[in-house]
Amino acid sequence: MNRTSRRHFLGAFSVSAAGSLALNDATGQTALVGSHPKLVGVACSPREGKSTRAAVQLALDAAKEEYPGLEVELIDLAGLKIPGELAAGLPLEHGQTDDFPKVAEKLVDPRVIGILVGTPVYMGTMSSLCKAFLDRCIVFRRDWALRDKVVGALAVGGSYHGGQDTTVLAVLAALMRQDVIVVGDGKPIAHPGATLRSEKDSIETDDTGRASAKGLGRRVAEVALRLAARS
Repeated sequence: MNRTSRRHFLGAFSVSAAGSLALNDATGQTALVGSHPKLVGVACSPREGKSTRAAVQLALDAAKEEYPGLEVELIDLAGLKIPGELAAGLPLEHGQTDDFPKVAEKLVDPRVIGILVGTPVYMGTMSSLCKAFLDRCIVFRRDWALRDKVVGALAVGGSYHGGQDTTVLAVLAALMRQDVIVVGDGKPIAHPGATLRSEKDSIETDDTGRASAKGLGRRVAEVALRLAARS
């Protein structure tokens, strides 16, 4: 979609008085998309307020800027307890806590039409927190609660070619088990996901990576809204 047609598409959306996002089609009719469609970003770094969170927020902000009627929310897993062993049917140990249910509740909200998952690169792959989160998402396969949601992934590493691409693919491989719709960061880069380099816990100097994160956010939002308008 070029910038002109993208602006036309954006201009076709409006927020009604009832608080629902509507799409005016070529016939002049208005189709209800849903009450405040939502894009959720999940930051899977165990460290609070670091570059992965910043990258996910950047993607969400770009989506919001492009589609102002879209609601966005960042879920930061840092500081939360997500025991991965529960995905294997093991019980919680005495005194152990589990914060996954409150995260899951946000993801299955029917208003959520798109999900972004971001992770730092540890030893060439996703963080253990990200893996535990994705493992716990197996519960959604019981009734395919995430089916047809549009998803994208981003990875932040400490150097260029630091495993970001393979990490993105690993995250997407897990998400595809949910029968979701996977998109990349769109034109002009069109990579499987966004890849960023962190320097001193900051992505501010990585212009190319920041552009890919913004592209990912816009692309997930664009496809999710288009699909929602057709349903």
